Amino acid sequence: MSGIALAGARAVRLGGPWLALLALVLAAALAFGVGRYPVSLLDVARVLLARLTGHAPDVAPAVEAVVLQIRGPRIAAAILIGAALSVAGTAFQGLFRNPLVSPDILGASSGAALGAVLGIWLSLGVLAIEGLAFAGGLLAVACVYALGAALSGRDPVLVLVLAGVVIGSLLGAGVGLIKSLADPYNQLPAMTFWLLGSLSATHPSDLLPLAGPVVLGTGLLLLLRWRLDVLSLPDEEARSLGLATGPLRVAVVAAATLVTAASVAAAGIVGWVGLVVPHLARFLVGPGFGRLIPTAALLGAGTLLTIDTLARTVAPVEVPLGILTAFVGTPVFLWLLARAERDWS
Repeated sequence: MSGIALAGARAVRLGGPWLALLALVLAAALAFGVGRYPVSLLDVARVLLARLTGHAPDVAPAVEAVVLQIRGPRIAAAILIGAALSVAGTAFQGLFRNPLVSPDILGASSGAALGAVLGIWLSLGVLAIEGLAFAGGLLAVACVYALGAALSGRDPVLVLVLAGVVIGSLLGAGVGLIKSLADPYNQLPAMTFWLLGSLSATHPSDLLPLAGPVVLGTGLLLLLRWRLDVLSLPDEEARSLGLATGPLRVAVVAAATLVTAASVAAAGIVGWVGLVVPHLARFLVGPGFGRLIPTAALLGAGTLLTIDTLARTVAPVEVPLGILTAFVGTPVFLWLLARAERDWS
């Protein structure tokens, strides 16, 4: 590689977090402005400034309602969920030393899905359904970790992955069973739509239950990001450096599971973000978790926000997030694989 190319790569890595932040700001501006009811950026600024200062905004009431009651909560939810899934995916990929790991590797998404479809089947309210989804995600990972602890004589990382696959398959069978018993005219369409993922029903009151677990789990992973560099080494080497791998692994899994379960409970199953975004962040800033996790959070927030904006504007009816993330994530991931293959050759 030439000196100019090396200098360019170094500049990109130094400015990677700022590029991710700029992309997030642009994605937020686009999300506020476009839609069935176009809103100018000047009106958006007036509404937000008036809310911060406590004055009445100099805009039409419809514009204020669109910014604060409809698009604002949805944008905030997309930012929180995108950042959470990306940080969880980054942490899991480092923890399991596998670039193909995603946040649902330990069954959190499958557990949340089972909790949600169970709530829909029982005709519970929205808050109860989200609560069951959140509890189902946490309980699934607790079962995986209990199974891993019972087989502690073996490779702990391998046992966790295999236990996650087994428990995830079992929970998937449970989802299929409940769907087969559901009312095909009302409950089954609601289950199917929820499992595809969407932020269309986001309300301002939904932000606090989402923000609490996401901020707590993401903050913990940010605090532990320096130790993740050591944890990505083989256990013997990590312990020789004075790192207590067992408690740290539990903390990382708990934090990543917390944000994943909260995200799935709020938006349904949103795939690919936690798998692809860590690779994009690694391309920008390198493998060091000190810069990788903050960059992944910013990049994931901007990515999901952009995809959600496309979901509500690209067609006459809203496209589910899970479908659109797959359409966008697949070619990006293939491009990353091709680039990695070229770099290795």
